[in-house]
Amino acid sequence: MACDFFTVDTVFLRRVYVLFFIELASRRVHLAGVTDHPTGLWVAQQARNLVTVLGDQATGFRFLICDRDAKFTRAFDDVWRSAGTGIILTPVQAPNANAVAERWVGTVRRECLDQLLIVGCQQLVRVLRRYVQHYNQHRPHRSLAHATPLPSERAEVRSTPSLGRLRRRDVLGGLIHEYEYAA
Repeated sequence: MACDFFTVDTVFLRRVYVLFFIELASRRVHLAGVTDHPTGLWVAQQARNLVTVLGDQATGFRFLICDRDAKFTRAFDDVWRSAGTGIILTPVQAPNANAVAERWVGTVRRECLDQLLIVGCQQLVRVLRRYVQHYNQHRPHRSLAHATPLPSERAEVRSTPSLGRLRRRDVLGGLIHEYEYAA
């Protein structure tokens, strides 16, 4: 598991911080929270929330990669250590040490956020939740042999693609297109 922050500037020139976690093996992204002013207590609470949502799956992570940001406090570390996860801090000014998380930040910016004008936190949360859903369930990943982080039931049932008609569904107002075979 890896985690990091990235920032989004709104049209009103407010900077918003996004905390996310990404599973290294499956590339599944978990959006932890969005805030104007992240503090150590807020980050620790977001970690508690994620560990609660993950349940028994949280104990399966051997380590968590994060940078040396002051917002990742001892309380944050204790949440993950209580789940049996070790903390690995990246070296100073070495973004390649957390390459999977950095790659996701670039992907979400290129495919989504660079194409939209974000007005505020609520809109950003809606957009990011929908994009994370698309990323986890529909977007093929080269590192996963063109599979998705969360395999869909339809993909398992349909082992060989039929030559039927394709149906397109627009996501985020047509910014992203999802395709599936029509029944």
